[in-house]
Amino acid sequence: MELKLTIPAYADGDWMPTEHTARGIDISPELQIENICENAVSMAITLNDSSHATKPNFNHWVIWDLPILNTIPAALPKTAVLEQFGGAVQGTAFGVNCYRGPRTPLGEIHVYVFTVYILDTKLALPPESTRDDLMQAMTGHILQTAQYSGKYQTNRTELTI
Repeated sequence: MELKLTIPAYADGDWMPTEHTARGIDISPELQIENICENAVSMAITLNDSSHATKPNFNHWVIWDLPILNTIPAALPKTAVLEQFGGAVQGTAFGVNCYRGPRTPLGEIHVYVFTVYILDTKLALPPESTRDDLMQAMTGHILQTAQYSGKYQTNRTELTI
């Protein structure tokens, strides 16, 4: 079966709620994952701005060594190591070791893509690691992937009236 990722806070491709952006309270959204293969050992997640003009796929969040879960709760703690999630590690993205939601320049609409990776191993990368380090470490270990996107525009309500 194909891996399925959903985010209850908004429909795939729709507007991201402000609470999940740096213009709001900047908390990670709840992620629901279905059809995880039986031989899965760990999960990793990235959030990239696929519309960034000067830095294509600018990384906003990277986390790995998550245990196999069907639901990743919203508002994960803003710490590098998440002991309550089996020692999962939030690597360096946007200069910090935690979720950093969208914060588009005024008037621009950007598309953000969450990607969940199901892996056949744990990676044990240090918290200083980046998305590039993660991608290299995952080579040959990815069993499944799924994506979910959302768009964001700072002050969208006022700009589209």
